Amino acid sequence: MTRKFPPRRNPPRGRSGHKLAPSYDAQRCLFASLPLFRFADFQHCLHPIFPLSSSTLSESSEFIFTISQDAPMSTDPLMLSVSGCRGIFGSTMTPETAARFAIAAANHLRAQRAAAAQPARPLVVLGRDGRAGGDSLARAAASGLQAGGCDVLDAGVAMTPTVAVFADLRGADAGLIITASHNPQQWNGLKLVARSPSLAPGVVDACAPDRATADRVIALFATNPADSPPRPPQPGFSPVRSDVPPTDTGSYRALSRGDDGFNIPDEATYAHVEHLRRALAAIGVTDDRAHMGVRCVVDSVNSSGVAGSREFLGRRLVHHLGAGRSGLFPHTPEPLKENLTELASAVKSHKADVGFAQDPDADRLALIDERGEYIGEEYTLVLTAMAVLGAREARGESNEGSILCTNLSTSRMLEDVATKFGAKVVRASVGEANVVEAMKKHHAVMGGEGNGGVIWPEVTYIRDSLSGMALVIALMARTKKTVSQLVADIPAYSILKRKVDLPDLSVANRACEAVAKRFKDHRLDRQDGVRVDIDADRAWVHVRASNTEPIMRLIAEAPTRETAEKLLTETEAAIAKG
Repeated sequence: MTRKFPPRRNPPRGRSGHKLAPSYDAQRCLFASLPLFRFADFQHCLHPIFPLSSSTLSESSEFIFTISQDAPMSTDPLMLSVSGCRGIFGSTMTPETAARFAIAAANHLRAQRAAAAQPARPLVVLGRDGRAGGDSLARAAASGLQAGGCDVLDAGVAMTPTVAVFADLRGADAGLIITASHNPQQWNGLKLVARSPSLAPGVVDACAPDRATADRVIALFATNPADSPPRPPQPGFSPVRSDVPPTDTGSYRALSRGDDGFNIPDEATYAHVEHLRRALAAIGVTDDRAHMGVRCVVDSVNSSGVAGSREFLGRRLVHHLGAGRSGLFPHTPEPLKENLTELASAVKSHKADVGFAQDPDADRLALIDERGEYIGEEYTLVLTAMAVLGAREARGESNEGSILCTNLSTSRMLEDVATKFGAKVVRASVGEANVVEAMKKHHAVMGGEGNGGVIWPEVTYIRDSLSGMALVIALMARTKKTVSQLVADIPAYSILKRKVDLPDLSVANRACEAVAKRFKDHRLDRQDGVRVDIDADRAWVHVRASNTEPIMRLIAEAPTRETAEKLLTETEAAIAKG
């Protein structure tokens, strides 16, 4: 299924027609070596760092490096994963790190274009989550992309989903976001958004990179493929090598930054909000009196969600916490209950109908109900799925056979909602990229994860807090119910998590086999560890190995805490028995 943006009044600008230099070798690494890095202690890791392969990465897998110059070694981590690159600002995450990662990404994009016989320079949309210090990393990343032969459209402070929407709109090859997501203030990093270069502008495709893409970029960043066999980077300093001649370096253009004083949004944010409004109108949701009457309080933690929330909500926004541009988080930025006490109080004091909490790059959304109660991130996906399926039904469209996608560790509340509307849930391995892959394969109408990540493919294949806000408001307006009433209509479950220590990760597969054997009479899913569904009890348990620690992660859900506890205890016993 191909989704397209509605036609633009003004067509997007074309890209540069410059061809790659004749001497360009798609297999040669622009990034000669990374001599400042050496390996941390990996005696407990399941997979060696070299060589990397498509089987070594998942959403939670991380490769941790420590920095070494000829001075004493830092113990601060630099983490490379399918989510990108993260480190401590000024220590492991510096402008040099950002430039090097950007060149690695540029090399991958150029090789991708060369393989597809598309000679034009890659186009990359660049954004940052607004946290303090991010501007210096963004400038370095822009320079790295240009030096690597990419044209750059700089969106400035922008939500991760905004970068994806704009990349689709302009037919870019990728997006690159300077962000450490929900990590604390001292962290920063870079996240890649991938898009097929063969697709025309307007096709909705940009998404988290698949494993092969993440493997390739990490390999280019962490080692020099010209070395045979690959070897770890060596101490000392050497400049980044590039075979892009000065006549073929990329261009740079900063997008319009808008005007806070007149509440004029920046160019990328405006495009995102307008596309969201068109997607809502397509399912019959417009800003009528009922929708505009929903009173909202938002916490944007002084980061990238500020402009988009203000532009989309308009007068529905009765109070905006964390609405500054300082980049300094007023509290720990992950949208968890313990971090949202001020938001909960503001919902009550302003007599609002709902509170929305964003993380710094605004791809996750947590909800506070009208009583000032935190209702949990698991409900964000469930309520938005109800909104989409309900709106389709209200327009006379059948939901029979419609697909919702999520990962194996997300609540079965989604199945309850799907069953009510005649839809079906398809589950994928843990990780946004895996969920999106399933969504595209099955032409899903909605997807996401239980961490507050809503993926509405009519807007973008990236988790999007603005889509989450819009659909929750639409559900409230259509049903004329409060958030607490909507939650009360959904069967309640108890979710519990535990960890089981292992001697080392080499026995992880044996542990999964033991669990599968213990519950062999129930429904099993083996695509990511093992998930057991005990349908008669409306309960499940998911067991998977950590990629960085010698532990098994266990998560169970059941209608009561006692049932979930019992299920976890039985699972632990099966692992211990082996």
